[in-house]
Amino acid sequence: MTTAVATATPRRLLPHLSRKAAGNAWHKRTLYLFLLPFAALTAIFGLWPIGQSIYLSFTESYTALSPQPVFVGLENFREILSNPDFLDSLWRTLLFTFVSVVLNVLVALVLAVMLSQPILERGRTLFKLAIFLPVITPDVAGFIVWKWMFNQDFGVVNAVLHGLGLPAFPGVTEPVSAFATLTIVELWHHVGLYTLIFLTNLQLLDRDLDEAARIDGATRWQRFRYVTLPQLRPAIIINSVYALIEFLKTFTVIVVITRGGPNFSTNFVSYFAYTKFGNAQYGEAMAMATVLFAAVAVLAAALVWAMSRGDYR
Repeated sequence: MTTAVATATPRRLLPHLSRKAAGNAWHKRTLYLFLLPFAALTAIFGLWPIGQSIYLSFTESYTALSPQPVFVGLENFREILSNPDFLDSLWRTLLFTFVSVVLNVLVALVLAVMLSQPILERGRTLFKLAIFLPVITPDVAGFIVWKWMFNQDFGVVNAVLHGLGLPAFPGVTEPVSAFATLTIVELWHHVGLYTLIFLTNLQLLDRDLDEAARIDGATRWQRFRYVTLPQLRPAIIINSVYALIEFLKTFTVIVVITRGGPNFSTNFVSYFAYTKFGNAQYGEAMAMATVLFAAVAVLAAALVWAMSRGDYR
């Protein structure tokens, strides 16, 4: 009798299990159907242009996007890699990216820690809005205002420096100051996003660990260094990778403020490729874009691998 009941029960459950499995399968198919339009848009407007650009970097033509480009193999890459102007442009791009990534991540971390302090409880929303506002400001409009501010004749920056009895800032008239100008403007434009990411992660920290360290006699710096900072590693990785990608392809701020000058000191790879397009050198321009794409992919992967090693929990 017991054996009959034991064998009959699973049989009664079979229809229920079958309906549940069918429901799960339909649920998964529904999710894929919802994702299909976004996957199609990504493939059409993301992956296809990238693939087309890489293909065109191995060709040469006298008209943009020629229907019958001439295949030249690695000739375009040999041409740009033997060009000292391109190598200088690549070096300046990497230097600018390194400085900007370090500066943005550090400033964002400091701002996030300051905004998380109880003393700023009342004005925190206003401060967050002020920091994040440049992120949603239209690029060209914001950069034009900065160009006016750094103007040598009527710029507010030199007016303030003159009022304080300090020497004038050369702005975009000298190579080093032009490089610094782009760094400052890009810091203003992007640091708000990285700050909010850090702020969000600061709210998710394990407060018990900090309290235990405080009871054990750890100083504020020691608690931040050995308790808070390790828990922020995911946010540091996200911000660093995003900043790396963003600054390697810096373009709009150069077009608006410096035009690659003075003396090509801000002629980064993205702008250099743009000028090649203007000179109808489409194959070399695509080769430069491909080199930049490869640099972004390799450096981003290396950064994620290096910063993800070890256990931050």
